Amino acid sequence: MKTVALGNSGVEVTDVCLGTMTFGNQTDLTDACAQMDRAVEAGITFLDVAEMYPVNPVRAETAGRSEEFIGEWLSRRGKRDDLQIATKVSGPGPRLREHGYNSAVIAEAIDASLKRLRTDVIDLYQLHWPQRGSYAFRQNWAYDPSKQNRAETIAHMEDCLGALDQAVKAGKIRAIGLSNESAWGTTRWIDVAERMGAPRMVAIQNEYSLLDRQFDTDLAEVSVNEDVTLLAYSPLAAGLLTGKYGADLRPGLSRAAVDIEHGGPGNLGGRMTPRALTAVAAYQAAAAEMGLDLVQMAIAFTRQRPFPVIPIIGATNIDQLDHLIAGLDLVLSDAQLERIAALHRLHPLPY
Repeated sequence: MKTVALGNSGVEVTDVCLGTMTFGNQTDLTDACAQMDRAVEAGITFLDVAEMYPVNPVRAETAGRSEEFIGEWLSRRGKRDDLQIATKVSGPGPRLREHGYNSAVIAEAIDASLKRLRTDVIDLYQLHWPQRGSYAFRQNWAYDPSKQNRAETIAHMEDCLGALDQAVKAGKIRAIGLSNESAWGTTRWIDVAERMGAPRMVAIQNEYSLLDRQFDTDLAEVSVNEDVTLLAYSPLAAGLLTGKYGADLRPGLSRAAVDIEHGGPGNLGGRMTPRALTAVAAYQAAAAEMGLDLVQMAIAFTRQRPFPVIPIIGATNIDQLDHLIAGLDLVLSDAQLERIAALHRLHPLPY
């Protein structure tokens, strides 16, 4: 597994990351520990988590459980120096932290995450979504930034960067990043940090897959020119790109099925639309014609984008993880990438 540097932070991580979003809900502690062991065996030493996990659905009473699972695994494993761990502070929302984050909240949240993770340092600390709102999570269809106040946003950035700077100097975190951010927001965070002499944002964790390529334009340009690595979450579109879902098909124990069990719509956070299912079928047919596995093709495509990117691979169980790991040596040819580009033109942003 290759390693890459996150901006100017000095933090080196593997170019594939293990996501732990299912840990504590769909994935129990035994399987979670087995997955982390298997990932390390395969050379993946970069783990991503968040204080709000587990999801499906998000519940205040289970917040932090995924971090606790990692902490338990770390205590059993007995070593930490060969790993890189990323976590996040949650933004505003009714289920965990209604009023979002500021310098005081960030300081408290870092200490709480360190305690749950049973470690003394977090390698990458991320802001899960912007305080001012985001167009992520299918909010792009009705996104309205007209109520934002630029002066308040800049003041908020200064406040948060002050706390993050203190945490870096205290040795609690090594690098900082964003999540579900825009091109404007990313550049402003960088500008404010440079003016303050504070740590620079070196990563941005946004959704990216064959089906969701909003990153390809303005944010890709920011990523290249400002040396900000994309941590691509949901590179399999929350499981859609496994081909296991259909208009009336929700396999047992799948993310959609679990969501329905908890009273949700079971539409994978708005991703499961008729157009999306049509697009998946097209990619599935193309993969078969090229002699490729759709799941492995989707991950390989993400890794070969023309901007710095690390896919976050996640699995409900270790068998799924094994299937993902088996395809990590796949490199798509120019002809295969052209075939994918043609399909993207036919099926742009299908959800």
